[in-house]
Amino acid sequence: MVRRRIAAGVAVALLIVIVLVINSYVKSQKQQSLKDYNRNVSQIAGESEAQVSRPLFSALAGAGAKSALDVEVQIDQLRIQAQTVATRAKGLSVPGEMADSQRALLLALDLRVEGMTKLAALVPTALGTKSTQASTQLAGDMEIFLASDVIYSQRVVPLIQQTLAANGIQTPAPSGSRFLPNVGWLEPTTALARITGQPAGSSQNGQTVTGNHGSALKGVSVGTNILAPEPAINHITGGGNPTFTVQVENSGEFPETNVKTDVTVTAGGKQFKASHVLEKTEPGKTVNVEIPVTGIPLGVASKIQVNIEGVPGENDLENNKSTYLAIVGQ
Repeated sequence: MVRRRIAAGVAVALLIVIVLVINSYVKSQKQQSLKDYNRNVSQIAGESEAQVSRPLFSALAGAGAKSALDVEVQIDQLRIQAQTVATRAKGLSVPGEMADSQRALLLALDLRVEGMTKLAALVPTALGTKSTQASTQLAGDMEIFLASDVIYSQRVVPLIQQTLAANGIQTPAPSGSRFLPNVGWLEPTTALARITGQPAGSSQNGQTVTGNHGSALKGVSVGTNILAPEPAINHITGGGNPTFTVQVENSGEFPETNVKTDVTVTAGGKQFKASHVLEKTEPGKTVNVEIPVTGIPLGVASKIQVNIEGVPGENDLENNKSTYLAIVGQ
C-alpha cells in the first residue's frame, strides 16, 4: 500500500509537471506568434513608406518639368508595388487576437492602392491644359492617403499595442507609417503648384505678381479656450454651434484683398463648413476673424481644419493651416 501511494504521488507530480511544461510551451508559442505578427506588420509598414510613398512624392514634385507619360508610367509602377505590399499583408499568419488589427491594416493598405490608381489616371490632366480643374480632384485623392494614415495610427498600432500588453509582451508596437508627407498636399493650389513647379497664385489678371505676399494662421480659439494643434485633444464647451476665432496675419509686404478663411469640422462621419472673407489685410497686422459653425454633434471626436486660402503671389502655404482634435460638449 505504501509503495502504491508513493507511485500514485509520483504519477500525480509527474502529470502536474507535464501539464506545466505543456502550458509553458503553448504560452511561449502564442507569445512568439504575436511577436512575429508585430514584426511583420512593422516591416510591411516600412516598405509601404520607403518603397511607395517616398518615390511617389519625389516623382510628383516638379513633375511639370518631366514627360506626363513618364510620370504616369512611374506612378503606375509604384501602384503595382503598393498592391504587392497589400498582397503580402493579406498573406500574413494572423493570431486570433490580432484579427481586428489585421482588418484595419488591410483597409489602410487597400486605400493606398486606391489612391495610387486614381492618381495615375489624373496626373496627365493635372499637367495639361485643364490643370486648374484637376487640382481639386487631385487634392481629394490625397485625402485617401490621409485616411490610410489615420487608420494605421489610430487603429492598427493601438490594437497591436493593446494585444501585446495583454499577453505580457514588452516588445514595442509597430512604428508609425505615414504615407502622406504633409497636409499641404490636401490644398488644391499647393498640390498643383508642387506638381507643375509653378508658384501658387503666380499670376493675377494675367500679370505676374512680384514681391513677398502671404498670410499666416497665428492661432484659433473658442471663447477663452485657445486650441492646441493635434495630437492634443481640446475640450470645447458651450454646445454644438461654436464660434471659432481665427487669428489671420498678413505676413507679406503688401496689402491683400479678399482673404478667405475656411473652417471645416469633421465629426460623426459628416463635415460642417463655414468661411469668412476679409476685404483687406495690412502688412504685419493680425486680424481676428469670427467664424460660427453650426450643428456639430456633441460628445464625439471631432477634427477641426482651419485654412487661410493663398493670395496671389504666395508661394508657401504651410503656415496657412492647422488641424485640431476636439470633443464638443455642453
